[in-house]
Amino acid sequence: MRPPDTRGGWRTRAVARAVSALIRRRDWGDEHALVRRARRLFGAPAAYGQLMLRGLRREPLEAPGLRGEWLVPRDTRPGVVLYVHGGGFVSCSPAVYRPLTAALARRTRQRVLALDYRLAPEARFPAALDDAAAAYRWLLDTGVPAGRIAVAGDSAGGGLALSLALRVRDAGWPAPACVVLLSPWTDLTGGGASVRANDGRCDMFRPANMPDFAAVYLGGASPRDPAASPAFAPLHGLPPLLLHVGARELLLDDARRVHDGAIAAGGTSRLVEFEDAFHGWQLLSPWLRDARASLDDVAAFIDAHLPRAS
Repeated sequence: MRPPDTRGGWRTRAVARAVSALIRRRDWGDEHALVRRARRLFGAPAAYGQLMLRGLRREPLEAPGLRGEWLVPRDTRPGVVLYVHGGGFVSCSPAVYRPLTAALARRTRQRVLALDYRLAPEARFPAALDDAAAAYRWLLDTGVPAGRIAVAGDSAGGGLALSLALRVRDAGWPAPACVVLLSPWTDLTGGGASVRANDGRCDMFRPANMPDFAAVYLGGASPRDPAASPAFAPLHGLPPLLLHVGARELLLDDARRVHDGAIAAGGTSRLVEFEDAFHGWQLLSPWLRDARASLDDVAAFIDAHLPRAS
């Protein structure tokens, strides 16, 4: 598989400065203020997301106890990409992630199921993981073979995607064909070396933000619980992993530790670090070269693991 171009260029650097000015702050306030700000600032504007749906069919997920939406391309292949969005466990939805999920649907020609999992603080840990597991189990129970399912997620959703793969393994369910983790948040203690090394370089977050967001999600549970922080879990017996992360992100080591742990446990993993990328850069794929490169690489990885024909 040809490695992606990880260079960002001036457009990525310009957008990164704007993201930093709009979003980055040392203190997000108390729980109420943090949630309100995150829900206002995170994700793509509705009009942008609607525009990105051109050429795709959108259908609501019809499954008891689950919410989400299907994005269905023309000439659909027989697989499914189960996508778990980011948002710090407290914000975002499939609607504000359509620029990313729609791009994946077009590039892979697979149906994308974007999960609308329950958010904290209204529903705290492990509600979001339970929803992801229920969605995966529902796909299996409705006749989708595990070998035709790719699981993907970013940020908090990347951590949930990895936690889902671990729950599938531990429950003895059939494993998905592959797992894609984009800037995954896998250590809710904020213990990675890059949390300190990239303080001031990360365009979206400061180290003090991590325990604040984690506390809203955990609601008193331990941030070292492997179901919440899969970086602490044994990483054997997992499907092939692909990880993308920005070299400037606080979460750089969250991705590196998972990659190294999976390899050490005898698994297959590939890690790609993008030079100038800011957290969530794939949402701007129409304008940013490194965002397009990331999604092209993700699509090629999924294509290599999901069947092309029935």
